[in-house]
Amino acid sequence: MLQLDEIQKRLLKEVAGLHEVPEGAYNIRSNSQAAGRRSTANIEITPKTDVSGIDIRIKPGTKNESVHIPVVMTQTGLKEVVYNDFYIGEDSDVVIVAGCGIDNCGNQDSQHDGVHRFFVGRNAKVKYVEKHYGSGSGSGKRILNPVTEVYQEAGSYVEMEMVQIKGVDDTNRTTTAELAEGAKLTVRERLMTHGEQNAVSNYVVTLNGKDSSADVVSRSVARENSYQKFDAKIIGNAPCHGHTECDSIIMDKGRILAVPGLEANDLDAELFHEAAIGKIAGDQLIKLMTLGLTESEAEEQIINGFLK
Repeated sequence: MLQLDEIQKRLLKEVAGLHEVPEGAYNIRSNSQAAGRRSTANIEITPKTDVSGIDIRIKPGTKNESVHIPVVMTQTGLKEVVYNDFYIGEDSDVVIVAGCGIDNCGNQDSQHDGVHRFFVGRNAKVKYVEKHYGSGSGSGKRILNPVTEVYQEAGSYVEMEMVQIKGVDDTNRTTTAELAEGAKLTVRERLMTHGEQNAVSNYVVTLNGKDSSADVVSRSVARENSYQKFDAKIIGNAPCHGHTECDSIIMDKGRILAVPGLEANDLDAELFHEAAIGKIAGDQLIKLMTLGLTESEAEEQIINGFLK
C-alpha cells in the first residue's frame, strides 16, 4: 500500500470514516493511482483492462461483509473518469462505502467523475454510502460528477445514502435505477451548498415489476449565492409504489429548483411526490436564542439537525 500523507488521511476520514486500513475488502485510489487493494474469500476486486476502474464481484450468500472504495485527490489540475462495476450475488447482504475527497490548493480545477453500476441479484440486500467532500485554499475548483446505475432483480433491496455537505464547487449527480418484481429502493440525499457552488441532482427510477417500490428523499440547504436543482422522476410500469420528496432550506441569496416528476403507465401504479422550500422559521431561532445561543449558533443547530 502506498504511503498516504496527512491530507490524504484526513480526506479518507471525511469520505469513508477510515482512520486506518479497513477490515474486509477495499480499494483505495489516490491521485489516479491504486494506493491499496485487498480481496476476501467472498469479495473479489480486480482492475479493469480497457478503462480506468475496477470490478467488484460478491459471491451469492455473502453476509455481514463490507467493501470500501474511497478516492482522494490532492493534485491540482488532475481530472479523471473512473468506471466501477458491482456484481452482487443473490441472497447476499453487504455494505459498500464509496466517496471522493478533493483537496485543491492550486489554481487549476480538479475533477473526479465516477461511474458506478450495480447489478443486484435476487433477494440481495445492499447498503451503499457515498460521501463527497472538498477542501483546500486554492482558486481551482473541486468538481465531482457521479453517475450511478442500479439494476435490481426480484426481491432485492438497495439503500443509498448520498452525502455532500462541504467544499464541492460543482457537482452533477445522475442516478438511474430499474427494479424488477418485489424489488425496493430507498435513497436519502443530504446536501449543503455555499458560496458560488452549484449542485444538480437527477434521479430517474423505473418500476418495472409488480410490487416494486422506491422512496427517493432529498434534504438540502442552499446558503450564500449557491444554486441547487433537484430533478426526480419515478416511472411506474406495473402495480407499484413510488414516492419522491424534496425538503429544502434556503438562506441568504441561495436559489433552489425542485422538479418532481411522476409517470404512471399502469392502472395500479401508486406514485406520490412532495416538495417544500423555505427559510428557517423565526420561532425556531427565537427559542434557541432564549437558551443562550447567538443567532448564528442557533442557525447552525437547526441546519445540523435538519441534515441528520
